[in-house]
Amino acid sequence: MADAVQIASAIARLAAPDRASRDQAMRALHTAGVALSADVVEAWCTEVEFRGLIHPVHAASDAHTPLSSAMIVGIAVSPDNFERIHRAHASPPLSAVPPSQDAREFELHLGDDVHIDVLTSRDPAGAGAIARYLQKFGEGIQQIELYVRDVDRATEILRERFAVAPIYHETQLGAESTRVNFFLVSTSAGKKLLIELVEPRD
Repeated sequence: MADAVQIASAIARLAAPDRASRDQAMRALHTAGVALSADVVEAWCTEVEFRGLIHPVHAASDAHTPLSSAMIVGIAVSPDNFERIHRAHASPPLSAVPPSQDAREFELHLGDDVHIDVLTSRDPAGAGAIARYLQKFGEGIQQIELYVRDVDRATEILRERFAVAPIYHETQLGAESTRVNFFLVSTSAGKKLLIELVEPRD
């Protein structure tokens, strides 16, 4: 598993002038995020119904689709670094984020199996989730987004069969009109990790 120094180096390389370095950084960050969440998500997927709700970000779903293809690794960065990375990747569209979330974000994809969400706060001194993360930890892997077909049912399964309580009592509206809920979980490494269940819009 990548350590904090390796993750910081990969985040810096997201704004590298050459595409090869940027692609390597994306792959390293996605791999690190998947590894960080693997024990939790794999445990959830022992429940057959939950595994059946997994929804790949882009690839067509089939029995052989790896879990990693349904994960987006959310990277929190400073506002200045957000702008540098955005420019380096030819200014991809910014996601439409509800104002209440106090966040700016855009997605980066490498093929069908590497997905990164670059996030920052609109107000670095604010109390939003991204601002709080940056204030406490600095830049890093802030969350793992797991795509599911039905966030309400997935949340119910986690609550009833794994005794995992969601952060929000009711499903919330997420970026790009997705439906989301969040879970703060403990990994086998003894760290806390935020996992967001994301139901994409039709």
